[in-house]
Amino acid sequence: MITKVGLWIDHKKAVVVSITENGEEIKEIISDVEKQPRRSGDSPLKGTYEPVQVPAADSRQRAFTRGLNVYYDKVIASIGSAESILIFGPSKAKEELKERLKENNLDSRIVGVETVDKMTDHQIVAKTRLNFA
Repeated sequence: MITKVGLWIDHKKAVVVSITENGEEIKEIISDVEKQPRRSGDSPLKGTYEPVQVPAADSRQRAFTRGLNVYYDKVIASIGSAESILIFGPSKAKEELKERLKENNLDSRIVGVETVDKMTDHQIVAKTRLNFA
C-alpha cells in the first residue's frame, strides 16, 4: 500500500497526516520535553534557592536533548513505511527531524521541508492533500 505523509512538527507536538488508497488518518504526538525546567523547592519569597536545586545548564540541555530524541523516535515510528514525506512547521524541529531521518537512511523519502506558521489540523490535512494531489 502506498502511503504519503504530511508532517507538521515543532518541539511541543507533531501532527501526522497519512494518505493511502483507503483514505486519511491523522495522528497527534505530544512531546514530553520541557524547554526550561522549573526550579524545585521554596519560592524566592520564602527564602533563597539552594544552588543544588537548580541543575546546571549543561545537564538541562542533556535532558532536553534526550527528551527530543525520544519524541523524534515516536514521530519516526508513526511515519512507518511511508513512501513520501513532506515535513513542515514553524521551528527548527523540522530540520532536526530531517537529520534524524537521514541518520536512519530514510531521507530519500523526504519530498520537501517547508517553514510554515502554526496551523489547524484541517489546514495541515489540506496542505498535505494539495502537495500530493
